[in-house]
Amino acid sequence: MQAQTLEGGFADLPVDASHAFRAVMTAMARPGDIARVQGAHPPAPMSMAAGVVVLTLCDPETPVFLAASHDTPQVRDWITFHTGAPFTDARGAMFALGAWDDLPLSDFPIGTAQYPDRSATVIVECPTLSNEGTVLRGPGIKAEATLSLPETQRFQTNAALFPLGLDFIFTCGDRLAALPRTTRVG
Repeated sequence: MQAQTLEGGFADLPVDASHAFRAVMTAMARPGDIARVQGAHPPAPMSMAAGVVVLTLCDPETPVFLAASHDTPQVRDWITFHTGAPFTDARGAMFALGAWDDLPLSDFPIGTAQYPDRSATVIVECPTLSNEGTVLRGPGIKAEATLSLPETQRFQTNAALFPLGLDFIFTCGDRLAALPRTTRVG
């Protein structure tokens, strides 16, 4: 196994994991807020923030789908070593990771009427992430927030499926923001 596979995880696991979990949960609770995270050093093309999310949320019980942009032996080995998460196709994913244009969004599970929580969380690697662009409203947002989304229509369609739908985490470098299915995108 290469050194890059063995390295790059949380240096101080309990402390780093708790800080990362809080950052991810706060981002989900406050759509549009951008958080800085640290502690992960995954192989390219994964960003530090995507690595933090994967280390924090994935485990041997959470199947992961890798889009073509991120489906490399180095990324697979790193995720396997640090989380034990199995890999799957889009239909079986609990988590998905990749660049926006490479993610087969219509193939991911959106939950069922009985189990809306059985949907995928999509980690979208973005070239930029800022509080400019699309207006967001809904739970966790005082009046409105803005976030640079890759498009608008897809997120409007997703929100209309509530309580079903996908949850999104956007990552760029050491920053992340979230867009849960409860958020109205305008």
